[in-house]
Amino acid sequence: MKRTLQIFAALVTTAVLAGCAGTNFKRPDPGALEVGKSTSAQVTQVMGPAPQTGESLRNGEKLKVHRYAYAEGAGTGKYPGVVPARAIVFLTHNDLLVAEEFVSSFPTDATDFDDSKVASIVKGKSTRSEVNALLGKPNGKGVYPFIKTKGESADIYSYSHAKGSVFNMKFYSKNLIVSYDAKGTVSDVEYTSTGEK
Repeated sequence: MKRTLQIFAALVTTAVLAGCAGTNFKRPDPGALEVGKSTSAQVTQVMGPAPQTGESLRNGEKLKVHRYAYAEGAGTGKYPGVVPARAIVFLTHNDLLVAEEFVSSFPTDATDFDDSKVASIVKGKSTRSEVNALLGKPNGKGVYPFIKTKGESADIYSYSHAKGSVFNMKFYSKNLIVSYDAKGTVSDVEYTSTGEK
């Protein structure tokens, strides 16, 4: 998501200048929040009040964005020269959690994935278990209206990082949303990447 890259850009620049930026957060335990079932109030109960909020338009619907982010200007990232940063974004629609996405360039929980394998995902043929075997565990989930079709669900794979000095910062981001029908077969694949590795 473009907004994730914008969050990283602002966060990392601040971290490089100040040493760290944002408030470190704990990723929710598995099952603590469920996409398609949990409410906005439950997100706040588990995560605390969101330091950043906003709106995003997906498939003609306005989604409320709840962001939590943290970066260390003097830390070591997943790759040489990468500023370690992490963010988690929750999207709600009519008070219902419709997407969750976690992104990290810290070595301990980095969300990088092999985008060269995206071409192997075949609409109408590949299954969720095959995609998970190919790319690993997703770092996000989504349902309508985050994705196009009601009754379907999606796995999100995303990664962002920043390299360089405050005066010459280079940002890189990639995002893959794989939607599945009720039988667990791939119905849609959205892949985007921006910036320089």
